[in-house]
Amino acid sequence: MKLSLALGAVSALALAIGNAWAGGPPPEEARLLAALKKANPSTRFTQVLRSPIAGLYEVWMNGNVAYVSARQPRYFVFGHVFDTQTMTDITGPRMALAARQGAMAPAAPTAATSAPASTPIAFDQLPFADAIKTVRGNGQRQIAVFSDPGCGYCKQLEPELARIDNVTVHTFLLPFQGEAKPIALWCAPDRAQAWQRYMVQGDTTAINAPGRCDHPVARNLALAQRLGVQATPTLIWADGSRTEGYVDHQVIQARLKPATSEVQP
Repeated sequence: MKLSLALGAVSALALAIGNAWAGGPPPEEARLLAALKKANPSTRFTQVLRSPIAGLYEVWMNGNVAYVSARQPRYFVFGHVFDTQTMTDITGPRMALAARQGAMAPAAPTAATSAPASTPIAFDQLPFADAIKTVRGNGQRQIAVFSDPGCGYCKQLEPELARIDNVTVHTFLLPFQGEAKPIALWCAPDRAQAWQRYMVQGDTTAINAPGRCDHPVARNLALAQRLGVQATPTLIWADGSRTEGYVDHQVIQARLKPATSEVQP
C-alpha cells in the first residue's frame, strides 16, 4: 500500500515536471546539465531534476541516477535518499517509475529493432568474445551480466557472484558512467583479475594499462540498446530471461541450473 501511494505521488510529480519542462528545463537545471555534459563528455546524461533536498539535484544517466550539488558538480553521490521523518525511500519509487514508464529517465534513442525488456534473449548468440570471462569451478553454468565499473550496485553484486561455484560469468562492460574506466579495465593485462580487484577491493593496480587498446565498449553499448538493457547491473540467465538490479547469491544460486557434478545420482 505504501509503495502504491509512493508511486502515485511520484507519478503526479513526474507529470508536473513533464508539463513544466514542455518549453525546456528550468535555467538552473539546464545550466547544471550543460556543465555536466561539458565536464564528462563520455557520459550520456539524460535529465537533471530538483530533489526534495535543497541544493541537491537528481542526475539521470539512462537508467542510473546520482545526486549532485549544483555548487560542486564534480562529486556524484550514488544510492538511495531516505526520509527519516516519513520513513520512506525517496529514490526507490522514482527508479521503479523510470523503469516502468521511462518518465523520469528517458533512455538515449535506440534503433527501431530494440527489444522490450520482456523479450527473451538468445543467450547462446550473445557475443561472448566482447565480455570479460570469469570461470569458477567447472564453469558449466552460464550467466551474462551487463555491468558498469562506475555503478554502485554493480560493485555490490560482484561479491555475491564470487560466492557462486561451477559457473562462467560473462561480463559486458557498459559506459553509462563514462568510458574511460571500462576501456582501462578491458585493456588490462589480465582483465578478469583487474575487474575482480577493482570491483570487490577498489584496487586499480592490476589495470596498469597506459594506452588504449582494441576494445568492445561501443559494441557493448549498441548490444545493450538492441536488447533493451537500460540499467546496470542487468543479469541475463541461460534461459534468456533477465533480472535488473542487485540480487544476492541465494537468488543467483536458485536461478542457475545445477552443474553436472552437483547432480545427485
